[in-house]
Amino acid sequence: MKTLTKLFEKVEPRGEGERRFFNLHRIKLQSLVPGTTDDEKLFRARDCPVIWTYVAYLETGEDCGVWGTRSDTPDSLQNIKEGSRRAEIDERCEIDRRDIVINKRMASAFHETNLNSVFTFHKIDTVVVTGGSTSGCVRATVVDSLQRSFRTIVPEECVADKHESPHFANLYDMALKYADVLPVSEVLEYLKKL
Repeated sequence: MKTLTKLFEKVEPRGEGERRFFNLHRIKLQSLVPGTTDDEKLFRARDCPVIWTYVAYLETGEDCGVWGTRSDTPDSLQNIKEGSRRAEIDERCEIDRRDIVINKRMASAFHETNLNSVFTFHKIDTVVVTGGSTSGCVRATVVDSLQRSFRTIVPEECVADKHESPHFANLYDMALKYADVLPVSEVLEYLKKL
């Protein structure tokens, strides 16, 4: 039975003010950014699906819903347009033709997407979530994963946030309630044994 899948949330700081903390974690994330290590290859070699998610909205932003009303700056969510640079998946990512790419419109990769159906089809029982931001998309996906009865794993070096405080607060809370927050080396070692 296939037991693991991997979700890659797009990781990108939104402005210069966010880069200081983010760059501290970029060093750790660099080893997990898809395409810079062999972790996706390990998943694929074990016939586990690799899922990539990104956020993008219509030119009008009207499909962003109420979430798009939370702020109104050039960096606001409703201003991430389909086909724009901000909607692109990091160029370091090596997306295989067998990988699944999902345009999600809310924080959770599960919200109004076919992700649950994909996992059911592939008989997935465990989900490994990476990406950013820890306090937003990662956490929402982790909570939804657990609520759908998937064992959920967060490799701690594979997630980042805009600021240090929400990053560590959310890792702590997810570890207590929703997921196994583990060193990436432990996750990869387990995967090698499958």
